[in-house]
Amino acid sequence: MKIEDFDYYLPKDLIAQFPAKNREDARLLIINRKTRKISHSGFKNFKDWLCPEDILVLNDAKVKPARLIGNIGSVCVDVLLVERKKKNFYFVKAKPMKKLKPGVKITFASGSISALVREFESIEYKSMALLEFQIQEDVEDKLNQIGIMPLPPYIKRQARKDDNFRYQTVYARASGAIACPTAGLHFTLPILKDIENKDTKITFVNLNVGLGTFLPVKEIDPRKHKMHKEHFNLQKQAALSIENARKHKGRICAVGTTVCRVLEACAQINAGQFRLVPQQGETDLFIYSPYQFKAVDMLLTNFHFPRTTLLMLVYAFAGRELALKAYQEAVKKKYRFYSYGDCMLII
Repeated sequence: MKIEDFDYYLPKDLIAQFPAKNREDARLLIINRKTRKISHSGFKNFKDWLCPEDILVLNDAKVKPARLIGNIGSVCVDVLLVERKKKNFYFVKAKPMKKLKPGVKITFASGSISALVREFESIEYKSMALLEFQIQEDVEDKLNQIGIMPLPPYIKRQARKDDNFRYQTVYARASGAIACPTAGLHFTLPILKDIENKDTKITFVNLNVGLGTFLPVKEIDPRKHKMHKEHFNLQKQAALSIENARKHKGRICAVGTTVCRVLEACAQINAGQFRLVPQQGETDLFIYSPYQFKAVDMLLTNFHFPRTTLLMLVYAFAGRELALKAYQEAVKKKYRFYSYGDCMLII
């Protein structure tokens, strides 16, 4: 396995800079692993691929407005809140990072809030600054008021007001993510209702998507890549619902690579019996070929950046040859790529 195995050609104009007019307007590419056929549809028809005994598993993570624009003197600083350490302390990344030195003061929102750089720490794969916000009121409330949506780096524009809504799933409820689980962006409440009306079950897990989701794999042998950790929560009722679907010969459809990682991290097969262990914690599960999937039977996902762990997971699920062929066909048919783009269903 070489990192070059996870390259593909993509014209820049196919990287979606804005969402489709309506969530459900996305195109849907279908990969059938059994027949090895690739077909094309629209997300409006997604429910037609589900059966009554199946279960749809969604990630209810909510993206926080984690991007702040501040000033160090006359210098503009773009700050991303990566992780809260305690009360008023946050680990951050910033541009330009070299301006952040211990003791330096950053002001935000025309000086109405400020923060002091306390120290630098290396956490897993990244070096971050620790900021202490100088505020007496609830710091989360204040930051939510002045923060803006942290759009991915390949979206080359400033966040707009409608991104607060469009870069968020309609079922998001557990705030803490700094990136959206984008496979869920195509769902609307009426579509979810239609799925329930055909007796397909719907349940939720939570995984707070972190900064590591955008990191390219730089190792020549990608198996040597150090996988980032992300916090997840699989509750007991969700685990039981998923187990019950499998027991009754239903398929488990993971909406997004985040859901896939949660389910696979919690899955056990003992003496041929499938079990999901409800738990919360951190996972650094790194899925690449060859991998025996224990929990996931179907995967709905957006198209992913080359040389990423997300693409490696998709290749492991669909098979590299078939997945690469699908990506090449999507490029040829001018699908829209990445967070605000179209999607694929692997069955």
